Amino acid sequence: MFEKGLLAGKRILVTGGGSGLGAAMGRRFVELGAELIICGRRLELLEATAARLRDDLGSQISAVQCDIRDGSSVEAMMDAIWRAAPLDILVNNAAATFIAQTERLSFRAADAVLAPTLHGAMYCTLAAGRRWIEGGHQGVVLSILSTSTITGRAFTVPSAMAKSAVLAMTKSLAVEWGPKGIRTVAIAPGPFPTPGASGQLHPEGRDEGPASRNPLGRVGEHGELADLASFLISDRAGYINGEMVVQDGGMHLRSSGAEDLLHWSDAQWEKQRAARSKG
Repeated sequence: MFEKGLLAGKRILVTGGGSGLGAAMGRRFVELGAELIICGRRLELLEATAARLRDDLGSQISAVQCDIRDGSSVEAMMDAIWRAAPLDILVNNAAATFIAQTERLSFRAADAVLAPTLHGAMYCTLAAGRRWIEGGHQGVVLSILSTSTITGRAFTVPSAMAKSAVLAMTKSLAVEWGPKGIRTVAIAPGPFPTPGASGQLHPEGRDEGPASRNPLGRVGEHGELADLASFLISDRAGYINGEMVVQDGGMHLRSSGAEDLLHWSDAQWEKQRAARSKG
């Protein structure tokens, strides 16, 4: 689909790059010639993913343990990355979410979503952007958002709030940082099932699944998202700035994705809370 060297010479950091969509994007970036850095909280997972990519693709991949919820940890990570060479691209992928009745959320539960999804993305963007501007270096920030930024989404309110805030950051910085050679773009994926997200968002007892509500009758494939991300961060997309591209098969035009939960019983919600507390 793309020129083999589309991302050659690009140093890319993917937050939450050890699994799921982050790992899928990282693999595609490396296939297209990029030098990849992945970060997350679980070093063992990151190193396993990096080793697998090195074995498969024979490219330079680094794994960095970092809790992006902590600004000082983000600064230390960026200092370490920049000691080798500046980043060219930041992909804000790490996030957290789960379904819950909003009035039953504790402050701690809300913060568990807001901290990585909003604060972590903001910390990483500020840390990379500051260094790019100080060094006169061009850069790209790609944030993985959600169609809840368009429709809202019941029962995942902290996530919808956080993703909407990151979209506001994307649009705002496109104007502020665009003249400095920094582009900010975003993707709003529909359902692209991963083990982690599926367990939190589609527990036993939900409806027949997102494919049945999608106009195309299916969910997304990880390679489709990875290809879109590769284009948006490449120089071929150099005139796209401040925009969010929706990739959901048209699902948000039919449903916000949460209406089935309006019919859940108290017993179903209690079962979900118990399962989450065990996890």
